[in-house]
Amino acid sequence: MQFKHPELLYALFLLLIPILVHLFQLRKFKKEAFTNVAFLKKINIQTRKSSSIKKWLLLLTRLIVIACIVFAFAQPFFTQSESATKAKETVIYLDNSFSMQAKGPSGQLLKTAAQDLITNVPEDQNITLLTNTETYRNTSVKDIRNNLLQLPYSATQLSENAVILKAQKAFTHNQNTDKRLVLISDFQDKGTPPTNIPEGITTSYIQLSPVIKNNVSIDSLYISAKKPRSYELTVQLSTQENREVNTSVSLYNGQTLVAKGTAAFDNELTTIVTFDIDNSNVIAGRVVIEDPFLAFDNTMFFSINKSRAIKVLTINGGNSSYLKRIFTAPEFNYTEVDVQNIDYSTIQDYNYIVVNEVAEIPTALVVAIDAFAKAGNIATIVLNPSTDIVSHNRVLQSLGGFNATESNPNKQLITTINYDHPIYNGVFDTRIKNFQYPSVSSSITVQGGDPVLKYEDGSSFLTTSNGIYIVTGGIDTTNSNFKNSPLIVPTFYNMSRQSLSLPPLYFYASTNTSFDISAQVTEDQILSLKDISDDKNTVIPLQKSQGSKVTITTSKELEKAGIYDVLKEQNTIQQISYNYARDESILRYKTLEKSDASNYASAVSELFDTFKAENNIQSLWKWFVIFALFFLLLEILILKFYK
Repeated sequence: MQFKHPELLYALFLLLIPILVHLFQLRKFKKEAFTNVAFLKKINIQTRKSSSIKKWLLLLTRLIVIACIVFAFAQPFFTQSESATKAKETVIYLDNSFSMQAKGPSGQLLKTAAQDLITNVPEDQNITLLTNTETYRNTSVKDIRNNLLQLPYSATQLSENAVILKAQKAFTHNQNTDKRLVLISDFQDKGTPPTNIPEGITTSYIQLSPVIKNNVSIDSLYISAKKPRSYELTVQLSTQENREVNTSVSLYNGQTLVAKGTAAFDNELTTIVTFDIDNSNVIAGRVVIEDPFLAFDNTMFFSINKSRAIKVLTINGGNSSYLKRIFTAPEFNYTEVDVQNIDYSTIQDYNYIVVNEVAEIPTALVVAIDAFAKAGNIATIVLNPSTDIVSHNRVLQSLGGFNATESNPNKQLITTINYDHPIYNGVFDTRIKNFQYPSVSSSITVQGGDPVLKYEDGSSFLTTSNGIYIVTGGIDTTNSNFKNSPLIVPTFYNMSRQSLSLPPLYFYASTNTSFDISAQVTEDQILSLKDISDDKNTVIPLQKSQGSKVTITTSKELEKAGIYDVLKEQNTIQQISYNYARDESILRYKTLEKSDASNYASAVSELFDTFKAENNIQSLWKWFVIFALFFLLLEILILKFYK
């Protein structure tokens, strides 16, 4: 038994008063003379015995009355747990990620959880509510009722570690409070390790489970083939369980329905659907399926813009016919010029420059190439083996990161490929160990940079540093057969593609993405991204102007899926598409294990009923008032009727 006001128990010393009165009350008896002394003595004995019993009974009832009154004012009570009497700090995490769109026994999981919080959390209880996007500190359910009912779904989901870190910041440093963290989610299993719960925090998990887990989602789409007048668009879909019912798939360009197809899984968990789309028009596309389970993965946006050619400039000192065959229209806008006829003012207009076996590279060109690469562009210098080492060193050391050590007149085979380098990433299906090695008759030994192709002696044939590629041996047929090798096309093609990172069909929202826009802007001009379906949703991304292109970087500030216009002074340059990540589509859930510091429930009401039981205080002061009145009445009866 505990007391709400234990300091009042000092009033029990009042019990001494009736005891002292009982022990020390002194009465003076008068003596009277009677004729029959024997009779008088007998009556006197009986009266004194009766009076003594009555006094003890009265003393006992008075002591009990005083004690009951003192206990009643001290307010005794019983509790179900030690924490019932502590002040409470409650932080609730409500997962509003897309997977909470799934339907449970009473409707969508998020809507059900929000309604249950409103119903079960006491209106006057102070709480902190965390979601994936918002934080409501030191509030009550009554104050945020409308926010709960209108809580939107979020493309991002906080990890359990992130939730605990945010909760720790919300809790005070008071050691005497009972800190409770309640996590409400479906707890998808994403392979993350178990989370260590900090000491002093009691964690409760409410795992909400959907009734049906057979979700169909659009996982990806890509151009699988390019035809003379069309593209073949392949849409990949997946499901969680075998399905016998086909799924309708629709292709739109803007608001116009272009084509319809049917996805048949045929006892498989994945399938594809293909469409032919006209390649002569700009496509603001979206693929839509009909699936009632989760809505966010039923649509995938994509953009196909008018082809923008990569501007390539070749500065010739040798035969460049092989470059003409690689950089063909319409993908490339190819220009070649002799070293004597360079217009340095136009260099910044190009995306990729090849200095092809120029015997004596002018200092002005070296400075221009260095500035060109530092602006984020790519340049390739094919060294002329007949040039002396001093001239090579002047050029290479000015560009930084390279050093020419000697001329090598011996024939060497190119035997080693750095398959992990970006220009060869995805080029080869397997890492070939034995192929028809190209050779170089004479070369320049160059140190520094990141080797991409190596000779048999380990020195570099192609090396790179800070956007500049150095080819150490001439590619002219008189010196090398490299131009006849299968390596020639992917090497130069992918070096040029690095110079202008054109956006793919789509990006994922709320992730770090970077792409290039072929445009020139002044210092006062900026590019913005505007949602074509919502004029109010306009984002100004991080951007960097680099000559003839602008590099745009987006991160978490762009969180809504859709098609966005890239605007320059209200003029649309091209379109970019963003989609929600598909990891929420995988309906695989954790099996939560109970521990001493954790509680588990399958519904909000179940957990908060447990809290109410733990916090229940059985007050006893009313009983002590009743006992005091009872013994007071008993005292009156004794005084009146006991003789």
